Amino acid sequence: MVDTLLFAVAAFGNATTISLYVTQIVTFKRIIRKKCIEESSCIPYIIRLFNCLLFTWYGLPVVSYTWQNFPLVTVNGIGVLLHFSFLLIYFWFASPKAKMKVAMTAIPLLLLFCITVSVSAFALHDNGYRKLLVGSIGFGASAAMYGFPLLEIKKEIETKSEELMPLPISMCKFLANVLWITYGLLIRDIFVTGTNAIETPLSILQLILHQKNRKGSVVTKPNREDLENGNVETMDMEMRNAEEKANFYLQNRIFTNDEALKRFCKRYPR
Repeated sequence: MVDTLLFAVAAFGNATTISLYVTQIVTFKRIIRKKCIEESSCIPYIIRLFNCLLFTWYGLPVVSYTWQNFPLVTVNGIGVLLHFSFLLIYFWFASPKAKMKVAMTAIPLLLLFCITVSVSAFALHDNGYRKLLVGSIGFGASAAMYGFPLLEIKKEIETKSEELMPLPISMCKFLANVLWITYGLLIRDIFVTGTNAIETPLSILQLILHQKNRKGSVVTKPNREDLENGNVETMDMEMRNAEEKANFYLQNRIFTNDEALKRFCKRYPR
């Protein structure tokens, strides 16, 4: 029964996490189409690549006991392939200055990964110490990786925009966190549980902001009784706020992709 539950949780955890990886393809399709990285930052992708490398190594029998953490190998192995591809595309279309930033950020982290692999494989001869070393560094990488949603939350609070982090992605992130925390508890692995517990409060906060922003964005049209009573001042204010909000977003182009811009323009026609 426990093995069946463990398999199901791991399978759904893999599916939701890979779905999150795939959502980033939209950004890189836009980069390829425009042949420009625009204002995209390479740092989140480098840290995610580093994190996936660490937990792929963590899940292998060299570090973990036998193939106990094989689901970590599959999901993070796919993450390594995707994020490495993303970085190659980013590097290809980046300016010389941006390419230098990629190199200066990626090379030290890759060296740190190589040192971690070497020390855990040859200097430490106990799986417990190997898990402690690799898991601790992976925990730090996860903390850095999950720090970037704080910037998204900050922008979402300032702009009250759901386009920065669409609701389906926020729901998927929350579900993935819950699944991997459950998996970590089932196998009694503090590093698997802890690294995902970091982002869970951020996912919950994003869902709360989505609900709050959705309620605040409802604009009610005045009915005949309101018009007859002259009771439309509040509604006019809401309409003006919606128009100002639309103009602000259009001027600053606060959107995740072109499709998001089209949806917003349709919702708030100028």
